Amino acid sequence: MPAEKAGVRDLESSGPEEEEPVHLVERIEGELDLLARNVDILEKLANSPPIGIIRLSEALHLPIHKTRYSLHLLEREGVVQPSADGAVITDRSKEFWTNLNRSLERMSALIERLQKRAVEHENRPPSSRKGY
Repeated sequence: MPAEKAGVRDLESSGPEEEEPVHLVERIEGELDLLARNVDILEKLANSPPIGIIRLSEALHLPIHKTRYSLHLLEREGVVQPSADGAVITDRSKEFWTNLNRSLERMSALIERLQKRAVEHENRPPSSRKGY
């Protein structure tokens, strides 16, 4: 992950080259991108015979390092395991899909509520209060 996306910045430095902090929403978007990539990889593995990192990254048009990292995360979750011929899904993948669906339903409801609140605040006139 590039430094500007990692949210890492030197608080002691000052000057024009200082990087902007990564905002909360951008970090969440990055995590959702990672989740989408993991889902893409899991789907590809479910629909093919064992496949190695290089072939998998080529098939999904992903850099090898991102493919490797996603496979590591999926292996840690227990839904993917290495084999002599490449990565394969495990029996726990069905449980993963069920949990993912439940989580996405909860997130969708929360996003809907947040969208309504954001629109309300977006349409309000600016406050005259300054500072804390």
